[in-house]
Amino acid sequence: MIEPLPDLLVSPIVRAALAEDLGRAGDVTAQACVPADAQLTADFATRRGGVVAGLSCIRLALIELDPSIRIDPLTADGQAVPAGTTLARVSGNARAILTAERTALNLIGRLCGIATLTQDFVDAVAGTKARITDTRKTTPGLRALEKYAVRCGGGVNHRFGLDDAILIKDNHVAACGSVGEAIRRAKAFAGHLMKVEVEVDSLVQLQEALAHDPDVIMLDNFNLEDMREAVRLAGGRVIIEASGGITLDTVHGVAETGVDVISVGALTHSAKVLDIGLDAVGN
Repeated sequence: MIEPLPDLLVSPIVRAALAEDLGRAGDVTAQACVPADAQLTADFATRRGGVVAGLSCIRLALIELDPSIRIDPLTADGQAVPAGTTLARVSGNARAILTAERTALNLIGRLCGIATLTQDFVDAVAGTKARITDTRKTTPGLRALEKYAVRCGGGVNHRFGLDDAILIKDNHVAACGSVGEAIRRAKAFAGHLMKVEVEVDSLVQLQEALAHDPDVIMLDNFNLEDMREAVRLAGGRVIIEASGGITLDTVHGVAETGVDVISVGALTHSAKVLDIGLDAVGN
């Protein structure tokens, strides 16, 4: 079971999206064409198979416009479903449902797409010890939702922001003068609960990093041979993460090198939206 995000986190995102769509005059099409007291029953249904994520976005978008609307979820976040699956059935005021439709579809389609792509990567490394993780390459304002979708797809989360872990990258190394000096400063700064990760781009930098005992070493754009050697040199002393342009075609080979974690920016910056529609029932 995937523990849903608290409404406290999701509601402001949904409200902002609704406000953007409503503009200055509200849904003029619904006002013009749909009687104020008209009722509608409709299904949010998949057009292709995928992994469910973000069902709460449907509920929160609808009740923001009319708290009396009934929402019956027929699936659960984290569930793999075929094309033609009804994710949720809704019934109530037609204007409210039609006004919330696009906001709900935009959000859940995006999140299901991320969860589906994540599951594809997770499946591709099955049988290895490697775990698939995301990055901070997320849509501004949607990070909590998008990282939640990664979990729905069976992945794990990297750091959420700049404040919850130290990640030393190439420009930090350049500013400090060396990998070793950057790690030394980071460890002196970090509290006892804060992890220190360093990115390296060669086996030489890897050996320098190992001498300073970071918690995690990220192999940036290493080839498979150098990844295997890096894993051997690390000898289980630190977590080894592979990163850099990893695709569904290459991820299994990366996992077979023995790395612990594979970070994939594409999970959130390049996932294809899952095609989901709203279909009226009984009309």
